[in-house]
Amino acid sequence: MQQIKTKSGQLGQILDKMGLFLVLLVFIIVMSVLTPSFLTWNNLRNLLIQSTILCTLSLGVTFVIITGGIDLSVGSVEAVASAIGMALIVKTGFPPFVGVLVMLAVGIAFGIINGSLVTQFRIPPMIVTLATMSIARGIVLVFTNSANIGPVPRAFTVLTSSYVIGIPLIVWVVVIFCIIAWICLSKTAFGRSIYAVGGSELAAKLAGIRTKRIIIMAYMISGLCAAIAGLLLTIRLESAGPNAGDGVEMNAIAAVVVGGTSLSGGRGTVLGTVLGVILISLVSNAVNLLGVPPAWDKIVKGVVIIIAALLDANRNRIGKRSR
Repeated sequence: MQQIKTKSGQLGQILDKMGLFLVLLVFIIVMSVLTPSFLTWNNLRNLLIQSTILCTLSLGVTFVIITGGIDLSVGSVEAVASAIGMALIVKTGFPPFVGVLVMLAVGIAFGIINGSLVTQFRIPPMIVTLATMSIARGIVLVFTNSANIGPVPRAFTVLTSSYVIGIPLIVWVVVIFCIIAWICLSKTAFGRSIYAVGGSELAAKLAGIRTKRIIIMAYMISGLCAAIAGLLLTIRLESAGPNAGDGVEMNAIAAVVVGGTSLSGGRGTVLGTVLGVILISLVSNAVNLLGVPPAWDKIVKGVVIIIAALLDANRNRIGKRSR
């Protein structure tokens, strides 16, 4: 009986992944029929570049959601990190690598704040990250005086102007990030601890896992990824702006949930997140190509999130019955 349950669970995981693959395949076929410009190299290249920023954000959010938390602050952290780092480079003359280090430090600092408030004071993650989202966005507006900071150093633009095998260098950099995240979650003790905490924090604590440290580290990774995404966005736009990353946290959460990461924690993969990012990016791309009003982009993404949440709830019910 146990073998049957195990095989059934494995089959369910395969169907989950294949289901998203099939959705992507159907979407691509439909779009290629509706608009011939969809499969052109220029469009696909722009789609890849646009996906890199969302993918970087989503990787960090994946770690947090697997622990059973949520991070609504990533979009604002993306903006504040890039603004402070760029200000040091442009306005004070610091070397570019110093500005980048400061960006990363700002992201990690917000992650530590989020994780500490969640673990030490037991404040719900949604409340904590909603507050830090507002604080970070306010800091950006004050710090930049609602004006863009630029231009970016020429050393940065190599990521978007250089190509390897015909693909922008920035895409390869994010592919490396994905591989690192996959190794971290799948092949390390830290990754196993992330899943254990998300499955049951009490059981993980009884097993000797330092749950508070693991949760804080997950938020630190999310903050770090937000800062890196801010750097990539700054390079792409050639300036750091006060409205950078506005609302992008919902796209990141949507991509992670659509990719099969459970909102209740304990389940999720990097591959699923990458597929979710591709789907969310395709939706935005389709809206642009078809000339649909931008508001429909938000509506469609909202519907996608609801569907993904319903599927996640259904998987959880099935999982409980099979135990």
